Amino acid sequence: MNGFRLLLPLAAVSLRRRWPAFVGSFVALALGVAVMSAAGVLLNTTMGEDSLPGAPSLHKLVGFMAAMAGFVSVFVVSSTFAFAVAQRRQETAMLRAVGATPRQVRALVLGEALVVALASAVSGCAIGLAVAPAIAAWLVDQGAAPTGFHAEPALLPLLLAASGGLVVALLGAYAASRRAGRVRPVEALDEVAVDKKVMPVIRWVAAILFLGVFGYTLQTFISMPASMLADPQSRDPDSTPQWALLFDVMAVLAVVLIAPVLVPPLVRLFTSLVPLLPGAAGLIARQNALAAIRRTVSTATPVFLVIGLAGSVVGGTVAFSDAMAAQGRAALKAGYVIEPSDGQEVPADALRGLSALPDARLTTATTVRFDGLSTPDQQPAPGRPTDLPIPEDGLAVDGDLRTAWNLTAEAGSLDDLHGRTVAVSGDMAKVFGWHVGDVLNARLADGTQEQLRLVVQVHHLLPHLPEIVVPREAVPGRSTVSVAYLGTGASPEQVTTALGGSAVRATTGTAWIGAHNDRTTKNSWIAMLAILGPALLYALIAIVNTMMMSTGDRLRDFATLRLTGGTRRQVLRVVAVETLLVVATAAALGLVVTLVTQYATVLLIGNRILDAAQPAAFDLPWATLAGSTAICLALALLSSLAPARLALRARPLDLATTRQ
Repeated sequence: MNGFRLLLPLAAVSLRRRWPAFVGSFVALALGVAVMSAAGVLLNTTMGEDSLPGAPSLHKLVGFMAAMAGFVSVFVVSSTFAFAVAQRRQETAMLRAVGATPRQVRALVLGEALVVALASAVSGCAIGLAVAPAIAAWLVDQGAAPTGFHAEPALLPLLLAASGGLVVALLGAYAASRRAGRVRPVEALDEVAVDKKVMPVIRWVAAILFLGVFGYTLQTFISMPASMLADPQSRDPDSTPQWALLFDVMAVLAVVLIAPVLVPPLVRLFTSLVPLLPGAAGLIARQNALAAIRRTVSTATPVFLVIGLAGSVVGGTVAFSDAMAAQGRAALKAGYVIEPSDGQEVPADALRGLSALPDARLTTATTVRFDGLSTPDQQPAPGRPTDLPIPEDGLAVDGDLRTAWNLTAEAGSLDDLHGRTVAVSGDMAKVFGWHVGDVLNARLADGTQEQLRLVVQVHHLLPHLPEIVVPREAVPGRSTVSVAYLGTGASPEQVTTALGGSAVRATTGTAWIGAHNDRTTKNSWIAMLAILGPALLYALIAIVNTMMMSTGDRLRDFATLRLTGGTRRQVLRVVAVETLLVVATAAALGLVVTLVTQYATVLLIGNRILDAAQPAAFDLPWATLAGSTAICLALALLSSLAPARLALRARPLDLATTRQ
């Protein structure tokens, strides 16, 4: 007990004298808690909030935002705290040499981390409360949230964010303190200059675990079991890019965990041309990066997160957008899509005019709301739902659907879609255990009940069409027309003339698909910006923070270089080259993870969106990778060279005696 009491003054002195390192940890954790608390407040506000038609699910969007913010915060904060503790190995070794036990060393480090974490948690929650309204206003402006949506402060999400920050900080500090506390004093002193055993067994296990989760998640999304398909948004191709974030995150997480193994060979690779460079700056930077692997990994982690997440998410979003557009163009056979300008219905005189066009093939449809669709007698398989979980829109078609759309039947035939029949997507049939020939009880929104025979299961039914299609005669009383598909050799001018000035708009099939894809792409980018924006901004700030911490840790190295004859310019050159090595290593890891996630995205697109005859293109987002790398490099150079330049104004002897 006396030993612990003696360590308390040491902790107070350490907090006061080593404030630059603790300021870095404080900033990293405060920003992490701020991002998590802002996302948590918005998530709590969206409980029961309805999304706007055609917009992403607001609750799931904010849920993904909270999860991504927590994910990035965990790795940046834990890496920063581990780096801050690793900076103190010499001090820890001296404490062990004068009789401090491993338990006392851990108590000292954890006590300091607890004080910093408490201050960071309070500050982070305050920042999060200030930031959440701005994010809510942006969601409203982008059409992703209804008018009047705002952030409502709540205690629970703030407590969860603060608690999460405390846990992450203490775990990061504890893991690093154990490495210093469990060795003998002489071994600790020997480990001051060179990092050894930077990949403990637990890290290997975690890396392998997350690689397995990545593969399992990807396979699950490709096969889509009925338990997932039961959620209409899970089987909606428009929401697939958001769900694909899950395996993107798993891949990034796995690479972060094995970074200490990947960094040394990458540094050696990028410094293979060092002998060709003038001077010793390149060689010194190479040895610094290789000797202090923990420092290199800690400074490279936020850079990798920015490049890896940006490349993976942007590449996936673009690939999904291109695939949806290609599938839509291949599926729509109608030359024109006729829709009412006032949102009501297409008038009968306009339809008569269109029917009179040469070689006109007109298919009309109206939206029908189904409150239920189920088999009356057949018992579903265990674990399957028995009815629609929510009211769902269907389409009542008058005419031959095959003249409007090129659909692929998984079972049954579109030739039989007439009379009291129904067509559903193959995914919906899989969820409920329906088969061609089953008789389904259909409950319409107006209370009408019909019995319809399932005659065809259609591949996906596309995001442009509802998952339930019935002939017009199957739902009597539906006389309005909400959309018409026209196949004809007539010119756009002839089609406009045939409409006779009716309040409708005629759009060519290609333009209609393009407009739908533009709306889908806009929603995808809104979702991606909302999910990734706060996390990436936090990671960019963390780059500045960790680079400044790294520079502050090397004051004695600067003094040694100056005392052995190095000029200020040469020392700054060493710092710049080492920073370039860190960013280049992180960019290489970002490229690797983007390659993996983009390949996984192509597999998912090929199985969930495109037909087998339309393989997805494998393209990397080179512009995004280059742009994010350039931004990270500029921030890293600025945040490492600026404090180094200020430090080098002091005399070398003063730097050598500086407490670090």
